[in-house]
Amino acid sequence: MSFKKNAVFTLVGAALAAAAFAASAQTVRIANQGDALSMDPHSLNESLQLSVTGNVYEGLVGRNKDLSLAPALATAWRQTSPTVWRFELRKGVTFHDGTPFTADDVLFSFARTQAEGSDMKSYTNDFKEVRKVDDFTVDIETKTPFPILPEVLSLAYIMSKKWCETNQALRPVDRRKGIENAASFRANGTGPYRLRERQPNVRTTFSRNGNYWGKIEGNVQDVVYTPIGNDPTRVAALLSGEIDVMEPVPVQDVARVNASAGARAVTGPELRTIFLGMDQKRDELLYSSVKGKNPFKDKRVRQAVYQAIDIEGIKRTVMRGASNPTALMVGPGINGFSAEAKRLPFDPEASKKLLTEAGYPTGFEVTMNCPNDRYVNDGQICEAVAANLSRIGVKINLAAETKGTYFPKILRRDTSFYLLGWTPGTYDAHNALNALMACVDDKGAGQFNLGAYCNPKVDQLTKAIQSETDKTKRAAMIKEAFDAHSAEVGHIPLHQQALAWGVSKKVDLVQLADNFMFFKWMTVKK
Repeated sequence: MSFKKNAVFTLVGAALAAAAFAASAQTVRIANQGDALSMDPHSLNESLQLSVTGNVYEGLVGRNKDLSLAPALATAWRQTSPTVWRFELRKGVTFHDGTPFTADDVLFSFARTQAEGSDMKSYTNDFKEVRKVDDFTVDIETKTPFPILPEVLSLAYIMSKKWCETNQALRPVDRRKGIENAASFRANGTGPYRLRERQPNVRTTFSRNGNYWGKIEGNVQDVVYTPIGNDPTRVAALLSGEIDVMEPVPVQDVARVNASAGARAVTGPELRTIFLGMDQKRDELLYSSVKGKNPFKDKRVRQAVYQAIDIEGIKRTVMRGASNPTALMVGPGINGFSAEAKRLPFDPEASKKLLTEAGYPTGFEVTMNCPNDRYVNDGQICEAVAANLSRIGVKINLAAETKGTYFPKILRRDTSFYLLGWTPGTYDAHNALNALMACVDDKGAGQFNLGAYCNPKVDQLTKAIQSETDKTKRAAMIKEAFDAHSAEVGHIPLHQQALAWGVSKKVDLVQLADNFMFFKWMTVKK
């Protein structure tokens, strides 16, 4: 154990030393508990990766500091018919290599999001056709009316068609298969920062784009991004001044950071919901003591697991109060959230009865997959869930691992029981319904419904919600869909976690509720 600990400190020390060497008055050194797994903006639909690459790449539509829509690579958009949106593209924009941005790049990028290996299919799966009107005008025709289309496009980043052709990066890398290509390690966007150097899991550096089309409000010239998985090491680096920004601050260290001379904890609610998913498709679970059948296909078993989890205990002991237990797969701040929804009560005795009724009076054994460096106290949450379930006879074999191996595993559905977090990129319930709860198809619906929950009624409502323009009717349909999903215990929602960034008192920045961190809004004080 001592050797591993020393190895961690040696690796982190070397990275921080390099960061310190590169530091200048307008350099910001950022540390996170994990790394972006790739620089390819279409390879993984994960908020950390999209946040990092969102400093280099841009969508047609962006976000303001209050998360409202902002023009980005498109200056204006409007519906020309119920199923057609027209986007006027920004003129005079160049990619980092000097190649002009045109409609050809938009058509190429949206097609790339639907290619094999893409993790962004759910953003464009309802496109019928993308048409080039001229070099700076694009029409997007959808299969049905799609009133929230602009919100969907904020995370569908645009790549250079020419650069991808030259570098054999026509398709995204498939993280499930461990495949890499040029776009994994290099980047060529239109954003305010350029990728300068990429050393996966060690250090990634960025420099300000002097030819950026827009205004960069902050004064940061260079950014050094270092993953530091060890919580105490990450906190110590902030307090010693070796790094300027870090996230997350462990909940137990927020007061300590605030009491320090040179740093502060910037906290706030996050839009992400943490939940559990179960394989409800296979006739026999891949990793269970039960042979010949799948206990998670039985609603009584799913409900037993739900009611055995002491969510208030997790909030109190694991999250130190920094979580909001939830009954829904979306939280406050997401259009469609209802505070009236209530969790099933914590009731281990009821869980035992349900298991007995389902034919498992002594419980069963199952493996649970969990990341230990992605969400706030994710490993500890899974440990607490395992302890809760042991009291009703369900033995959990906990497989906790770094997100670099965890995500490829669960995304290829090599799991029976898993923990995941989700922030709807559109800030609308339709995103969660389409990505997490829709029946899985080959067009991107249910792309992150990793347990293959399927209810035709929820599917029908999800499609109707997408095209409904009457807000009252739409809200009623969202509630009906969530009620149907909850009644079947399609997933087990846990909580929304809180944001906690550690920030040097020499740095000003903007914290967004979706946990995206934009370099263009950072300023190093003189």
